Amino acid sequence: MRFRSAAYAVCVGDGKVLLACHAPPGREPNGTLPGGGIVREVAGETGCEAVVKRLLGVDSRVVPAVERAVPGGGPEHQNVGVFHQVRVTGGRLRPEPGGEIAEPVRTPLPEVAGLRRPSPVDAGPALARTLPATGHVPPVAVGGLVRH
Repeated sequence: MRFRSAAYAVCVGDGKVLLACHAPPGREPNGTLPGGGIVREVAGETGCEAVVKRLLGVDSRVVPAVERAVPGGGPEHQNVGVFHQVRVTGGRLRPEPGGEIAEPVRTPLPEVAGLRRPSPVDAGPALARTLPATGHVPPVAVGGLVRH
């Protein structure tokens, strides 16, 4: 089994969420939340400067090998996402220089459901909207445009 712990930036404002278009070679692009080292990744993946406002919560799931979106499925994979609410303080949207993020966009929340995306893109805004006391939202159903 593979394991990945990731931190995600959830930047929701004016009815839109900041997504980065992840376009790895040989795979279909998908919208994702900026992630990794939070403030560093927001700047690196989107061109925006940001500050962390608060911890929103944690999402943990085991992805069976047959549900993996990578060619050949790959091994079973556990993903642990730590979600932080961030506020953009400056910069401007631009592609990631030399990276896999082709186009960061401020996406209206109702349009997110029509995008190819990984499950953290649903979990992050749900945490920002509900601010659950437990720091968890119900499991995100995988299928259709929601892929791992």
